[in-house]
Amino acid sequence: MLDNLILLTKVPVLNIQLLLDGLFIGAIFVLAAYGLALVWGVMNVKNLAQGEFVIMGGYFAWHLSTYGIHPILGMPIVCAIMFVFGWLLYITIIKWVITRDLFTSLLATFGIALVVQQALNLAYGPEVRTAASGFTTRSFFNGMVTIAEIKFVSFLLCIVLAAVVIIFMKRSRMGQAIRATAQDARAARVMGIDTERVYAFTYALNAAICGAAGVLISMIWVIQPFYGVVHSIRAFVIVTAAGLGNLPGVIIAGLGLGVAEQYSGFVLGAQFQQATVVGLLVVVLVWRQIQLSRHRQVVE
Repeated sequence: MLDNLILLTKVPVLNIQLLLDGLFIGAIFVLAAYGLALVWGVMNVKNLAQGEFVIMGGYFAWHLSTYGIHPILGMPIVCAIMFVFGWLLYITIIKWVITRDLFTSLLATFGIALVVQQALNLAYGPEVRTAASGFTTRSFFNGMVTIAEIKFVSFLLCIVLAAVVIIFMKRSRMGQAIRATAQDARAARVMGIDTERVYAFTYALNAAICGAAGVLISMIWVIQPFYGVVHSIRAFVIVTAAGLGNLPGVIIAGLGLGVAEQYSGFVLGAQFQQATVVGLLVVVLVWRQIQLSRHRQVVE
């Protein structure tokens, strides 16, 4: 570990590599986290199946690629499939747990995650897969820094998708209804908003956003039926650290998590990269608890 830290100081260009990789990957984390923030803020449902939705979207992209459809071109198809899937999940399961306690929603979404994992395992097998992007890798600084073109393209796509979602939330009638329901569902119903439809659309939109993130991940990393839990933890870390309704905070936390993962993988070793995510979740939860304790003391 100490040798790797010394290497970073002696070869500063390595920091550029880690920062770029972290930002490119972190942008995808932001997408999945924003979907979780929507569901959590509007419906007060902590979706433990968030990562499974991401992996599911990745498998759909890989499946389409076997028919000659490039994953990027297949992204609208994947988003549409995931949107319908999310809507059906809401009708059959989620709508019955919205008014229940926290434990019930956690148990329900955890059950969904297990079912999705096993369904993907039965359909595609336990082997890791990658959707071919067809992009190359460029080298800079005499080969010291390499940038995969697909990572840069994915970063741009994340920006476009985030902009589309933000414009939709601000300008469209449904987006305004979602924001009104998030602020006060009872008042929204009094004003004539169909909150049941808003809840269904929000959960379906979250699934579609996760599907888009899964498409990008399938081209950059590998996907496997049981890899979803790590993506769920990442989303929880980002949303918990940023706070609900804080989009700039989600963006900063997502990009920061991506950079932190890259540095931890380099300094501590790849085997500790995922452990860093879990460790950050514990730190964020402790930090939030301290903040709540201070707030209670001030109120008292």
